[in-house]
Amino acid sequence: MIRYSKYLIPKNYIGLAIYPFIFLKNKTLANNWVLINHERIHLKQQIELCWIFFFAWYYIEFLLNFLWYLNGYKAYKSISFEKEAYANEGNPNYLANRKVWAFLKYIG
Repeated sequence: MIRYSKYLIPKNYIGLAIYPFIFLKNKTLANNWVLINHERIHLKQQIELCWIFFFAWYYIEFLLNFLWYLNGYKAYKSISFEKEAYANEGNPNYLANRKVWAFLKYIG
């Protein structure tokens, strides 16, 4: 389900997935199928990790990456969940063919 909120989305971001919702900054972004696919990949990851473990893992991985890079953007881009989503957001068939726990191959 897609919802719109310019207040819920952090600065410098345009979308956010919190199962079962995809939040977008504005309605025009709903036409961006690559963005929607990116967020749907995150929804699948959240289901696999029972939601709360996804966010715990996400935060820990971000924190470790930040300590390594000392750069928030590099830390974010190095999170395994984000690597998987960015690598496959342009593939409209990715979720249909995605293997369970596929994000694990993007660690490191």
